[in-house]
Order: sequence, then C-alpha cells, then structure tokens
Amino acid sequence: MKTHFRKIIGVLPVLAVAACLGTTAVMVPVLGSLPASAAEKPVQPEKNPPGDIPDSQVFIDYTSPEGFTLKVPEGWARSDRADGASFVDKLDGVVVSVSKADAAPTVDSAKADYVAKLKAIGRAVQVSAVKQVKLPAGTAIRIVYTSNSEPNAVTNRQVRLENERYLYFKDGKLVALELYAPKGADNVDQWQLMSSSFRWK
Repeated sequence: MKTHFRKIIGVLPVLAVAACLGTTAVMVPVLGSLPASAAEKPVQPEKNPPGDIPDSQVFIDYTSPEGFTLKVPEGWARSDRADGASFVDKLDGVVVSVSKADAAPTVDSAKADYVAKLKAIGRAVQVSAVKQVKLPAGTAIRIVYTSNSEPNAVTNRQVRLENERYLYFKDGKLVALELYAPKGADNVDQWQLMSSSFRWK
C-alpha cells in the first residue's frame, strides 16, 4: 500500500503559514528531505486565534484539469502546481493534491502508511481520528490532526494548526484535500461545505 500515498503528503500548509508569519525565504522541500520531527513539542494554541472563515464568505467552483470540481473561498490567493493547487488567506488554507493509486485507501491502510508518513515529516503531528465517511462524491477517508506550522525564519514563532484531510479515490486516481487553520478557529460549517462539494467529473 506504500505506493498509494507516496506523492500526497504535501508541505504547502506549513510553508504558507510561514509566509504569513513573515518568513522571507522559503524553500520547498520534497518528501523524504525533511528531518524527522519526533522531538518537536506542540506549541500552545492561541487563546483567541485568528482564522475564522466569515459566515458571509462566498464560495466559487474550482475545476481541476485532473477531473474533479470543488468549492473554494472566493478571493483567496491561488497557487497552481504540478500535482494540484492551493488557496490561502492569512493563516487559513485549502490544498488539493493528486496522485496515482492502485486501490482505494482504507482506514487501516491510511493509518499504516499515510499517517505514519505524515507524522514522520510533519511538525509535532497529533492524529485524533482516521475514519471512513460517506460524502456526495462517494466514500472517503477523513484524517483529523493538529500540527505546528513552519517556524518564522526571523522570530522562530510557530502557530498550532488544526487540519482535516480527505482522501477521495476513483479509477486509479487519489485526491487529497487538506483544510487547515489555527487551532480553535471556528470553521466547521465551511469545511463541511468544501469537503461535501467535491465531485468527480
């Protein structure tokens, strides 16, 4: 099952947050080049964290050339990349990554492979749930976890993030949707809207 997830562990969320915290030089590492962060401790969440997506936020359709559509917040900074795209606003973000897979992920395979790699390359990752969920696009795997952001290059400041990743599979294609924000931000409804809006074309 290792080939299922080899390309879908992205580092854009922590890099995007680092940029928002004032990082002046950011190098994009590749999978396997990051040091293991087992010794890193979770930073304390902010008491009144920024990052709430307003109830008035307008969502628009993003259509991927990889054969799916998704609703994303209007006005967020979009960056296209070889395996997907990201949408960022301050400390909030949405990342979609596409890779090939031999079979649909299961809870057990996600725990054994995807979560293990996430913990190995992420920053103080703490996974709280790995579940199979039924969404309009079909069955998906939902991974809920917290992590530290990339340190600010000048102040070394980090933010504790809460994350949800959804794994959608069809015809040998695996799409990972990541939603992240500072821990404690209230984005439950907006995240549900986006994860439920995913459709295969």
